[in-house]
Amino acid sequence: MSRQSCSCLGSFLSCLPLLSVYLFWTACLLSTELKTTFGIQVTSTSPQIIQKAEGGSVTLGCIYTLSPSDIGELDIEWSVVSPDTTQKDLMLISYTSGTKYHHSDNPLAKGLDFAAPDPSQGDASLSIPLLSATHSATYQCKVRKSPGVDMHKVSLVVMAKPSVPKCWAEGGELVGEAVSLHCKSAKGSTPLKYTWRRESGGPIPAAATQNSVTGELRISNHSESFAGIYLCEVNNAVGAEHCRINLRANKSPNRAAVIVGTIVGSLLLIFILLVLIVLLLWKLSSRHRHEKEFSNEIREDAPPPESRPVSRHTSRSTSQQPHVSYSQVEGSEASSFNEAFTFTPSNSSQGHTPDKCTPVKYDSKYGYAV
Repeated sequence: MSRQSCSCLGSFLSCLPLLSVYLFWTACLLSTELKTTFGIQVTSTSPQIIQKAEGGSVTLGCIYTLSPSDIGELDIEWSVVSPDTTQKDLMLISYTSGTKYHHSDNPLAKGLDFAAPDPSQGDASLSIPLLSATHSATYQCKVRKSPGVDMHKVSLVVMAKPSVPKCWAEGGELVGEAVSLHCKSAKGSTPLKYTWRRESGGPIPAAATQNSVTGELRISNHSESFAGIYLCEVNNAVGAEHCRINLRANKSPNRAAVIVGTIVGSLLLIFILLVLIVLLLWKLSSRHRHEKEFSNEIREDAPPPESRPVSRHTSRSTSQQPHVSYSQVEGSEASSFNEAFTFTPSNSSQGHTPDKCTPVKYDSKYGYAV
């Protein structure tokens, strides 16, 4: 038994040098293959999706390590990956042979720069100083040093912060009735989340229900336990804003007194309307009666027209018109009446003789005699 074990041990010791040589050559081959496979590496630990607010700034990380097997020239490129696979990517900025190059006049490339003064020292991160909605895209950092090459992609989402919301109450704030508190922000990238909490008076009672999407806090049966200052906060991935409202608990008035007051007020209003109608009718009737009396007085005072026959001589004399002629006297135009007419009285039975009128003479100094 001992002889067999000794023989086995001797054979193992004789094979040990061959096994060591085999293991050594295997390790060398593996190390050479690993060096060839693992050349330059981008080791950035930044998230694959970054969300930032408009107007802010961001740095897209691209930290890399070189391998001794990478002996070529260092080349760094930042580009925007096109969502259409049939289109080329948009080159933004690059670093080659110690020189930076800007490759695009696109608004996305405005203000872009490497975060480190010297990107060849292992930090090729990209800095964007002023973010806008147009900066939302997928960016790619590619580092090449032949024969090694590696890349890193990051998606940037630029969002608008929510604006200051408006808070208001609906329902009258009467005890025993339903009351709703509303909160609404006019601007902000979705999804927006609304949260109500009470700043004074303790936590919100469990009977109240709130909707985080619409921003409504509903109280089905309002009471004094719900009174207090409420704060509504609206937020999204890049910011938050809030507003406040003071919820009161007003006691409802006596309904019987309200009904009686309503009835009395209605009757009083009807009475006033009837008085106004009566006064208006009386005024119209008085005015009509006055106009009728005035027209009767005019008819009684008017004298009847006198009817008498028209004399034949009178009608004939009235038809005669004076004849006027003008003559020149001492360089001026003077008018002289060369008129002779006979006056005949209307009643010839009285025996009057007709009078003959003499012509009026013109005096150059005093004119016609009156």
